[in-house]
Amino acid sequence: MASSPQSYQKRQRELRKKEKKAEKQAIRHGKTAAKKEDDKDDGPDEDALLEEFRVLNETFAEGGVSQDDFDYRKAEIFAAMGLGDPPEPREDAADATDGAAPSAD
Repeated sequence: MASSPQSYQKRQRELRKKEKKAEKQAIRHGKTAAKKEDDKDDGPDEDALLEEFRVLNETFAEGGVSQDDFDYRKAEIFAAMGLGDPPEPREDAADATDGAAPSAD
């Protein structure tokens, strides 16, 4: 069931109110809004991540990437952008290192 546009707009208004309130409170306590800009620099470069996702999509469309690799890499990119949880570590990579050198006892 999809949300109505009105409820989305209401959530956005409430979010903006909360942000303004937090900003005013920070100013009252001697902190500046400049910290927000500093935090922005510390995060991942969203444009670079979007470009990486675009290239991944093109490669997948051409058949250069398997569905599993595409899904895993997509989840990594989205997690770096803060849009989801990071993917679980792949088991096949661990299996490859475990069985690569069998002992000759």
